Amino acid sequence: MTTSITTINVNGIRAATKQRSEINPGFLSWLDASGTDIVLMQEIRADTEQTEAALGPALDAGWHLSMTESVVKGHAGVGVLSRSAPKAVRVGFGSEEFDATGRYLEADFDIPELGALTAASLYLPKGAAEPTPSATEKETAKFAEKKRFLDEFGEYLAGAARRRRHVVVGGDWNIAPAELDIKNWKGNLKNPGFLPHEREWVGARLESGWTDVVRDLHPAVDGPYSWWSWRGKAFDNDSGWRIDYQLANRSLSRRAVKAFVDRADSYDRRWSDHAPVTVIYD
Repeated sequence: MTTSITTINVNGIRAATKQRSEINPGFLSWLDASGTDIVLMQEIRADTEQTEAALGPALDAGWHLSMTESVVKGHAGVGVLSRSAPKAVRVGFGSEEFDATGRYLEADFDIPELGALTAASLYLPKGAAEPTPSATEKETAKFAEKKRFLDEFGEYLAGAARRRRHVVVGGDWNIAPAELDIKNWKGNLKNPGFLPHEREWVGARLESGWTDVVRDLHPAVDGPYSWWSWRGKAFDNDSGWRIDYQLANRSLSRRAVKAFVDRADSYDRRWSDHAPVTVIYD
């Protein structure tokens, strides 16, 4: 028996669950057909009551929801949807600044086929370009915020990698780690998500016990991309970024056997600007 774990930035759960057209029934239809066991969600952008209402049919069907919303209304928010109830849930990573901002949540499971598992959902700040003399105060603040998050969360991940259980952190990392992970990498060298210090930060995580299991299973290929702008022909031209992925510790990464991006068949079938990224562990 295998265990499937999916990470998806839903780009607002209330919008994602709406039926947009006859050919685009939304997130709930995808969930029914996915066959996945655990869904790590980001950018829920709703409180618990609103989220439970949006996910009502799934919860009625037996799915379990664990989530944390942001203190900033309508912003961020992460959660875990699971077929079995978690044994424990933890919000945040011990950060006085970020734990109330709806950016990190862990859920523990005991899975017969896999063993003890911690599955975490992460929504890392987007940040901003490195400040210049002409940068606005807001841009400078966003750059500094992401830097602080990376510093704190990096220390937390160093300890999490050493836990004596399987651990996976999936989410919207808002960093494309390498040139293969972004279609137009030359045009984005100075943009947030592809800055040198951001890519170096991901590289340091990979050197400290974590494995990017999607890249590990798809070496030396472009993408597979998981985010495309709503604007222009980015989706049609597959001009995307690979910013949604799963980092697994050593014990779990050895169990990863397949990974894929569930890219919509066409632009008008999308219910988020991101696509679900699933890893199957055996």
